[in-house]
Amino acid sequence: MSRLTELIAQVAKTDEALAADLRREVRVLSDRRQFGLNFERHVPESIQLPNRRIRRGDKVVFRESEGATSDERTWIVTGFEGAGAAREARLLLRAPTESSETTTAPLSELVVIAEFRDAIYPGLKPTGMVGQGGDKPCHVVINGENYHVLQALSFACQGGVDCIYIDPPYNTRDKDWKYNNDYVDADDRYRHSKWLAMMERRLLLAKELLKPEDSVLIVTIDEKEYLRLGLLLEQTFESARIQVVSVLINPANVSRRGGFGRNDEYAFFVMLGASAPQRVPLGAEWVSSRGRTFMGSVRWDLLRRSGTNAQRQDRPKLFYPILVDPKTRAVVGTGEAPSLEADRTTVEAPDGVAAVWPVRKDGTEGNWQLGQSALMKHVAEGRVRLGGSSEKGFVVYYIKGGEYQKVVRGDYPVLGRNPDGSLKLGESDGDEFRTVPGTQWRIPSHDSTQYGSRLLGSILPGRRFPFPKSLFAVEDSLRFFLADKPDALVLDFFAGSGTTAHAVMRLNKQDEGRRRSIVVTNNEVSAEEVTMLRAQGLSPGDPAWEAQGICEHITKPRVTAAITGKTPDGAEIKGDYKFVDEFPIADGFEESAAFFDLTYEDPERVRYGLAFEAIAPLLWLRGGAEGRLIAAVADGYEMADTYAVLFDLDAAAAFVAAVRDAPMLKLAYMLTDDEAQFQAVGAQLPASVEAVRLYASYLDGFRAQVGA
Repeated sequence: MSRLTELIAQVAKTDEALAADLRREVRVLSDRRQFGLNFERHVPESIQLPNRRIRRGDKVVFRESEGATSDERTWIVTGFEGAGAAREARLLLRAPTESSETTTAPLSELVVIAEFRDAIYPGLKPTGMVGQGGDKPCHVVINGENYHVLQALSFACQGGVDCIYIDPPYNTRDKDWKYNNDYVDADDRYRHSKWLAMMERRLLLAKELLKPEDSVLIVTIDEKEYLRLGLLLEQTFESARIQVVSVLINPANVSRRGGFGRNDEYAFFVMLGASAPQRVPLGAEWVSSRGRTFMGSVRWDLLRRSGTNAQRQDRPKLFYPILVDPKTRAVVGTGEAPSLEADRTTVEAPDGVAAVWPVRKDGTEGNWQLGQSALMKHVAEGRVRLGGSSEKGFVVYYIKGGEYQKVVRGDYPVLGRNPDGSLKLGESDGDEFRTVPGTQWRIPSHDSTQYGSRLLGSILPGRRFPFPKSLFAVEDSLRFFLADKPDALVLDFFAGSGTTAHAVMRLNKQDEGRRRSIVVTNNEVSAEEVTMLRAQGLSPGDPAWEAQGICEHITKPRVTAAITGKTPDGAEIKGDYKFVDEFPIADGFEESAAFFDLTYEDPERVRYGLAFEAIAPLLWLRGGAEGRLIAAVADGYEMADTYAVLFDLDAAAAFVAAVRDAPMLKLAYMLTDDEAQFQAVGAQLPASVEAVRLYASYLDGFRAQVGA
């Protein structure tokens, strides 16, 4: 490796960016696992920022246009010439040769790019709001590159997210997602490693947002990437407990050429800390036994073992006689297990008592599922009873631990004891019961055609979105982890049509919760739409182009329509919500949502207090997205519902007094470059209020992400 280090040092003399890339790749190779998931991590992704003002030192590329020859090279802006519409940028080729190439170009022909290894200084630009939630926290929809939004949320939500639900691109079809501004083709030999590189970068950021003591990450995927995703999750969340659930999403199935039709998809549940699915009220369709739908009665299982290790020789000590009173059919004791060589028919039972052995109808000898002491404990608790008859042979049944816990909890009423000493149990009330289901979900409400595509079509008539999730499938997935968390924060950074936000609103209505969601999506258009829009002479950033993007055309209108109960055209949405709670979709929700675009700020403008309006929404988000947003610099200080901002240290005394009189306050931001003064004022604040120094905490936090 020393020779490589020397060579890289020589490269750095002429091209430091290339040298940095080489160092990174060498580090990846050095750290590569001998076993486990290995994949090419590729050049860090980049994104075009068509609406960002071009500054000195920016990386830029030439805008693409219909019929023009594409120049994909990256240039560095070294300065400017001219003014107004004639203003041009002086450019230096980013990867210079011995004779460095330079040129000039009108600003209108250039677009800034941001690479994922660069430090960014994000802001949020408000783009609208819909509000009928009173004093409840706002749901937030952010239009931006999700990797950069996750970086922005590290300032606002680090370690504070209860649940992340994502439905990333499945990497199944041709050109259904982008890597470095290019759609990935189905025949791309690196498509799997590109997908893994894309996912890993985002999951590492998401990990820092989740509450380590109690939170869950839910990821849905199909069979194309589920194996790789599973390994990636295992390696990224090493201490988490992970389960996979199979979810029936299309009873009619989706045909696969040369293979079986696809009916289901997989949901990974990555549980951190104390996180675990909770018992929640479920309909009878959730629990089945041997193909029969569970109808509310306790389940008695056969005590004789079946399946593997079910022969006498597999468990010799579990081959023993159970002694029963033939008249009362009560278990009165057990006998010793004979040696493996002994003939059971030579073992005599006491007078007036019958011996029941684990023997099948065909005469083969098996074994019991319980040892002798455990069996008698079950008998004392009323968990054992007999079937069959003394003439044909008794059969022994018992109530397993999970079912017995339902009895203890009162799910099944105890009506007394039967003559044989077994529990006399009633049925659970109604068609619902509280339980944690198994890992195969075959639930009608999870049909993505009926309750994804068609539901979205009724909310946004005439607008298309490929493969939206069933609203009720997302709702159910969240319910198991949020039923006891009415103030939970839920994040979805592959938001698509906005189903997650919609599902959180449904949960809130069911229990008067105050959960809030942050959903993130970009404003991409499909590959087909790119061709159509370029033919019209349009480019990214043009209003007509942006109006067709996912966020503007689908996500924001869907969240708005869900709250108001009206389509984008103002008509009442037809139809009713079903399952759990049924009511007209036109009723809407008592919720509010705020919409933002991600912006990229100049750190020097931030340092000198010239970009407060851009970072103000991040301060509000960190305060819980409740109440008023302090949007502009004010004299002295400003107080909102959950946070306050001290703009002038001369007003510190009044600020401290105001904070002490505001019991709901969570955060106190102070604009100062003086660490000593910040500490002095912060020491006077209540212990329940977190003091944050601006702009140092903001700048230092994002500067530390360089090279992520």
